[in-house]
Amino acid sequence: MRLTDNEIRDITKYLEQDKPLPDKYRFLLFEEKREVELVWNEKTNDICNVVLPFQIIEQVDEPRSEKNINLQISLFDIDDRGRQLKGWTNKLIWGDNKLILSSLKNGPLREEIEKEGGIKLIYIDPPFDVGADFSMDIEIGGNVLTKEPGILEEIAYRDTWGKGADSFISMIYERITLMKELLSKDGTIYVHCDYRVCAYIRMVLDEIFGKENFLNEIIWHYRRWSSPQKMYVKMYDSIFYYSKSNKWSHNIQFTPLKESTLKRFQGQKQMHRVINGKVVLAEDLRNEESPGVQMPDVWVDINYLPGFSNERQDYPTQKPEKLLERIITTSSNKDDLIADFFCGSGTTLAVGEKFGRKWIGADLSKFAIHTTRKRMIEVQRQLKKEGINYRAFEILNLGKYERQHYIGINPNLRDEIKRKQVEQKEKDFTLLIIRAYRAEKIEGFRTFHCKKNNRLVSIGPINLPVTRLFVEEVLKECLEKSLTKADILAFEFEMGLFPNILDEAKNKGIDLAMKYIPRDVFDKRAVEKNQVVFHDVSYMELKPHIRGSSLAVELTDFFVFYNQDTIKNAESTLKNGGTKIVVENGQIIKVSMDKTGIITRDVLTKKWTDWIDYWAVDFDFESKKELVRIKKQTTSNIKLNGSVTPIQQELQDYEEVWTGDYIFENEWQSFRTKKNRDLELISIFKECPSGIRKIAVKVVDIFGNDTMKIIEVNI
Repeated sequence: MRLTDNEIRDITKYLEQDKPLPDKYRFLLFEEKREVELVWNEKTNDICNVVLPFQIIEQVDEPRSEKNINLQISLFDIDDRGRQLKGWTNKLIWGDNKLILSSLKNGPLREEIEKEGGIKLIYIDPPFDVGADFSMDIEIGGNVLTKEPGILEEIAYRDTWGKGADSFISMIYERITLMKELLSKDGTIYVHCDYRVCAYIRMVLDEIFGKENFLNEIIWHYRRWSSPQKMYVKMYDSIFYYSKSNKWSHNIQFTPLKESTLKRFQGQKQMHRVINGKVVLAEDLRNEESPGVQMPDVWVDINYLPGFSNERQDYPTQKPEKLLERIITTSSNKDDLIADFFCGSGTTLAVGEKFGRKWIGADLSKFAIHTTRKRMIEVQRQLKKEGINYRAFEILNLGKYERQHYIGINPNLRDEIKRKQVEQKEKDFTLLIIRAYRAEKIEGFRTFHCKKNNRLVSIGPINLPVTRLFVEEVLKECLEKSLTKADILAFEFEMGLFPNILDEAKNKGIDLAMKYIPRDVFDKRAVEKNQVVFHDVSYMELKPHIRGSSLAVELTDFFVFYNQDTIKNAESTLKNGGTKIVVENGQIIKVSMDKTGIITRDVLTKKWTDWIDYWAVDFDFESKKELVRIKKQTTSNIKLNGSVTPIQQELQDYEEVWTGDYIFENEWQSFRTKKNRDLELISIFKECPSGIRKIAVKVVDIFGNDTMKIIEVNI
């Protein structure tokens, strides 16, 4: 379109003043094919294409009985312990699902997914509650402690909702775009939401999948208690159902016939037609039994999950299994691969396992991953009892992170502006931690930021966990510069990092201490008063029991040093008749004020076992190496004329490399459930070959944080 002189002058003026162009000029300058477009601040067509290595930190596979081993020979190979050797292994991944999706789409696991026929079904229930605080209720000694979200979760949700709808749409748009790429050609997606984001989600899905691939807006109507309000009571959620193409899998579901219909036709098929406004019998099919009425898009027969339900995992956004059963059985078949990238308490994965589906689950919350792990072990135990096939599952971390993934910079900015923003944000964050740690800033080091007493201190990223590769860089600089004492501070450490990395440091002559950064660093008053405590990682004590050629492990002690709120703050904010539960210096304390204003304190963690939610044993820790697939080093082919042959990077251009670590194979475990709060402290006796072996024990505390210890025994 030809611009007028006035329009050219106005556009030039906007550009010279570094002001954004009004929308009318955007449509004049660029050809627009779509009649309607969803637009928001910072919208971009750039989609994350980062590939980070997946690190397997734990494999969970309930040992099978001899009967089950025979049943499963045709499914995949089983070793003499009744554990899976080959075939698809289900995957439970902890981390930012944007980076997980990008790494699945662009990395070596894509090949494995394609071999399974691609992902046939994706169900997601993303966080859509603007006012939610994402805290969790944890039962302790008959009381309930409200666990605050971890710093990483808090930052992620702040980035999602910090700018209102704009930031939510940006978050969900990029992730759903990546999900579409992972779906098989005949795959479908279900996106669960409510009135708060329904309109946005529908427009996002229309734009990504196309209006022609919209199948249904399912209305899930449920009943629950509600207080009187000046509006109609909100009693439904929407579930948007889209296909990737014009071919998709859909197993028709039926609802039961009404009693009057059953009585009239004896439950047998009847084919009718409407002629001149009257329903007449067109064909008599009385020899065939009627399956019922085809399932409509309004579901009224599945109730909201009540608090007393046996399904309850004490997870706030948990959905009933019947809801997922309907979705999974409709849009996938046995042995299909399904996925849930906001898996929460693991309902999609649990139902998928029960119905013979392969699965991938992911969540940012470490507590969600732990909740799902326990739930899937219970499913394995149930299927084992029933003599039904089940698959092993792996718990994975994302490995090597890069700076731009954790600083939170607008990707649309020019490179120079982005670089300056990254540097400034890193600087501000580092100075904040240095001040709270009461350390002295230093220069001239790659990995160290400050020193305290005679120890150098490295500070981990602001919204990602410290990984093994991060620690290895710290150790490398220690060796290069003959440093023997170092601290690493972090909000989170990746699962399975301890104790191997500490042993590695010790063997290299380095005294390495790992400390958690508390949320108090963001409290100015606490920093000014030197009240911020950086606590050490948890520790445990073990005792091996040897009986002939059998070995058992006893858990004899466990200690944590958490803080959440303070007694002083609780006492100052309590009202008469109120109670508040706080965590101070590794103790959970109930602070109460009676009607007369008298305050009492009651320690709820009376025993060290009160802190433990789960523990597991690997009786032969170094039997399975941790392998990661990385790109092969490629070299350019120079032709005689001096030109270079382009390098085409294909999936097969990856190779397996040993990280130097081992996978924790979960062979026995004891954990608390809602129905059974008891915990066994001595494992079963396991028959083991004679000789020296290493035993690994993993403990997960009630907050979902894990600690591991390795001991050497001689049988």
